[in-house]
Amino acid sequence: MAEKSFKYVILGGGVAAGYAAREFVNQGVKFGELAIISKEAVAPYERPALSKAYLFPESPARLPGFHTCVGSGGERLLPEWYAEKGISLILGTEIVKADIGSKTLISAAGEIFKYHILVIATGSTVIRLTDFGVQGADSKNIFYLREVDDADKLVEAIKAKKNGKAVIVGGGYIGLELSAVMKINNLDVSMVYPEPWCMPRLFTAAIAAFYEGYYANKGIQIIKGTVAVGFNADADGEVKEVKLKDGRVLEADIVVVGVGGRPLTVLFKGQVEEEKGGIKTDSFFRTSVPDVYAVGDVATFPMKIYNEMRRVEHVDHSRKSAEHAVKAIFASEAGNSVDDYDYLPYFYSRSFNLSWQFYGDNVGDTVLFGDNNPASENPKFGSYWIKDGKVVGAFLESGTPEENKAIARVARVQPPAESLDQLAKEGLTFACKI
Repeated sequence: MAEKSFKYVILGGGVAAGYAAREFVNQGVKFGELAIISKEAVAPYERPALSKAYLFPESPARLPGFHTCVGSGGERLLPEWYAEKGISLILGTEIVKADIGSKTLISAAGEIFKYHILVIATGSTVIRLTDFGVQGADSKNIFYLREVDDADKLVEAIKAKKNGKAVIVGGGYIGLELSAVMKINNLDVSMVYPEPWCMPRLFTAAIAAFYEGYYANKGIQIIKGTVAVGFNADADGEVKEVKLKDGRVLEADIVVVGVGGRPLTVLFKGQVEEEKGGIKTDSFFRTSVPDVYAVGDVATFPMKIYNEMRRVEHVDHSRKSAEHAVKAIFASEAGNSVDDYDYLPYFYSRSFNLSWQFYGDNVGDTVLFGDNNPASENPKFGSYWIKDGKVVGAFLESGTPEENKAIARVARVQPPAESLDQLAKEGLTFACKI
């Protein structure tokens, strides 16, 4: 097969690819210099929509409505935009071999792509129960949510199993967002997870208690401290029951599994330096190999604010790291430099009428403030994390845009906290006066 050659190649077609492409154009990339190679069949899109608006029973989100870069208030980059800018959008193409030494990528179909500068934006893949040999985990109507195709299959199942029973396996982002959206679709929902409370990587027990209570009030059954160990299917191979480790058996017409992801670094094993499960980069997202950059979920980078190497799986970092890497590429070519990437960790979620934001680091002592009664008509509460006498993290449910900016400022500035009692009493006022 004839090989294709490009000055710049972005490998991966997710959020990071879309934002990187826009920054390449802003930096003046020439017609024909850039290619995006993606195994998905559609142009880059805002992935968070899949676990939220895409599954709504009324006015659901559909492409082209949420192509990047609409998620951050920017212009939607439709496939035509890439063509107009002279960017080759190579879709439905899975790269199965990467040879960094010869700057070559080879697809499953045997196509050869050469590059001068590579941006690795391969993101994450979902962890599947079949990976662990869970009995019956390959039954029909057991779903994972990562790509538009996954969401389309789930939409069809929701229609086919109207008013049926859904079991959500996992209590993190996907678990919480999918449980809510399945309930909105009038399914009978159970959520199962092994931890003592939901979203344990971020939530304290006190924060989690609010969401668990709120979900229970919506009619969602929450089963903690156990895991799915098997699935029973009917004669057509469709899932009918979920077997739990504690001996319980749950009826199920639909199962959605959200037990985490892992960064897609396998193509580059042994070719680039790795750290903390990702590809190690510097503050400009350069890897250990010249002309190779890594952004988004796959990058382990210096978190300047905490002076340590971290890997962050979140859409906000995917967007910002992609833009920063492209600026660094062009600065380097011009003999200039850009500032170090200085990222403030940020996470958010929306479900039902709830919407929370978190900034900073969730380490140290915690202080809860506000109304966290799940039965309240308009609950509004938050939490601060305090380490070494400073406020290092802040969480807020149902904040206004100004209040969310205030908690972000607190996490960035890290003001001293005189007394935990005083902080609890002041609550949101503390953030708003910083």
